[in-house]
Amino acid sequence: MTQANALSSVWHGRVDAAEGAGGLRWHQIIQAFATGTAQPSVALLGFQCDAGVARNGGRIGAAEGPAVIRESLRNLPVHRLRSVLDAGDVACIDDELEAAQSQLATRVSDLLDARHFPIVLGGGHEMAYGTFCGLERNIVAEHDVQLAPRIGIVNLDAHFDLRLSERGNSGTPFRQIAERCAERGWPFNYCCLGVSKFSNTQSLFDRATELGATWRLDEDMGVAQLNESLATLAAFLADVDVVYLTICLDVLPAAVAPGVSAPAARGVVLEVIEPLIDLVTSSGKLRLADIAELNPKFDIDQRTARVAARLVARIAEAMSS
Repeated sequence: MTQANALSSVWHGRVDAAEGAGGLRWHQIIQAFATGTAQPSVALLGFQCDAGVARNGGRIGAAEGPAVIRESLRNLPVHRLRSVLDAGDVACIDDELEAAQSQLATRVSDLLDARHFPIVLGGGHEMAYGTFCGLERNIVAEHDVQLAPRIGIVNLDAHFDLRLSERGNSGTPFRQIAERCAERGWPFNYCCLGVSKFSNTQSLFDRATELGATWRLDEDMGVAQLNESLATLAAFLADVDVVYLTICLDVLPAAVAPGVSAPAARGVVLEVIEPLIDLVTSSGKLRLADIAELNPKFDIDQRTARVAARLVARIAEAMSS
């Protein structure tokens, strides 16, 4: 199958020809990524992987996430979005997680080197380690790193994902990133918003404290507390130069996002999540983003897929303007 045919097999949908340019949808502007693409653009990259969730004892099925997010994106209307590239997928074969993360890092770094804005579609949250390593490679290649770069990681998530384990999994990526930063002598700047007290052990809270992480509990992130949550995030963003935004869909209430490995008993509503995303995208510091943990096997009426697509489109629109 040619690249053009592969693209058309995924990206097709409704055409409102009578509406002219104002009636365009995502499937009408998407283009296949090609090495050497000159125009900087938003670039989608899938991470088809269940290995990290399986190692972590979760419900597998997230490997199908990238394809389903694309299905939910294709008929969304285009507003400020100028162009979007589809860079294909990185697939994890069997339990070869580390190889898949390394490949993801290479692909992310290549996109950043070409001045594109990557949005990685998951896939389990083990993707975060690969995404960060791609950003790390880009920074090392392009900048004088004698001075430690101030990279800020903003994670919207019910879980810290700072677990100790002999092998990496969906619960370990930010601990692995912290160790990688320590090896380089870089600061570990980590902000986790939406943490559930009942989904993280005391050891994880202690580790987050030891690492100097910033966090807010889900119970402190209601609509009435939005200003406080925005202030916490704004203070974090002010102290970093480059931002990586990662969103685990299990930060949302289970009724909104049932199709995840670990549905939230409480969660943080979209009325709070979206303003937080808007603050990050308006900071001028965001370099890349990813969406993790969509598990179509457990979704209901495509609720989680539609929310994932909405968030991807929100980020893409903001970063293309």
